[in-house]
Amino acid sequence: MSLLARLAPHLPYVRRYARALTGDQATGDNYVRVALEALAAGEQQLSPDMTPRVALYHVFHAIWSSTGAQLEDGSGVEARDDASRRLMRIAPRSRQAFLLTALEGFTPSEAAQILSADPRDVERLIADAQSDIDAELATDVLVIEDEAIISADIQSLVKELGHRVTGTATTHDEAIDAVARHKPGLVLADIQLADGSSGIDAVKEILKGMDVPVIFITAFPERLLTGERPEPTFLITKPFQPETVKAAISQALFFHPSRQKEAA
Repeated sequence: MSLLARLAPHLPYVRRYARALTGDQATGDNYVRVALEALAAGEQQLSPDMTPRVALYHVFHAIWSSTGAQLEDGSGVEARDDASRRLMRIAPRSRQAFLLTALEGFTPSEAAQILSADPRDVERLIADAQSDIDAELATDVLVIEDEAIISADIQSLVKELGHRVTGTATTHDEAIDAVARHKPGLVLADIQLADGSSGIDAVKEILKGMDVPVIFITAFPERLLTGERPEPTFLITKPFQPETVKAAISQALFFHPSRQKEAA
């Protein structure tokens, strides 16, 4: 089996991870591209002791450590944007361990392989990251979801993180009305809504009038992560795990420009 065939099923997800790590689609995609080029050129190899997906993320981190992570010791901060400077407040390894397990679904043992770390250290890093991230991110949240049980689950998780659910909606029109009544600091939106309308269309209309971080919810993330058009940076895949929701919320708020200005 060719290298591309082995890695193809995992590429949408490593791209999602790279975007969450960097907070930017173009930057994240660039690091993935460099990692793939290194594999194709023989400069990096997939470890035979790891599953293909774990090995791919391991290679990505080898590239990240030699390029993107070079600035995480504080050098070059003045040349970087607000997101990058704010990112310095969280230890890089903690952020990586948190994303690998909560967003990407790796076990602590797999994350340890990717990061070349001890599983017990990974668990500590996850706890440290969650504590650091949640301490400064409380905001008002709008949940656009037409399935009552899923909506209730999301609202519960949002509240556990210290946020306030100030609006819910099951259709495009309800979402627009909810924003008119109370402007949220975060929007979580399903793709398909109760009346057959699109959550994407609702979000586009919302973003015309305000700048707010958005997390999309879908059972088919690979349909959005095609690389053929501008794509959402933050996705929650159905069925989701509670920690996945928490990770996406924390990262979306952490990297969004309006939140960076508030924390500056």
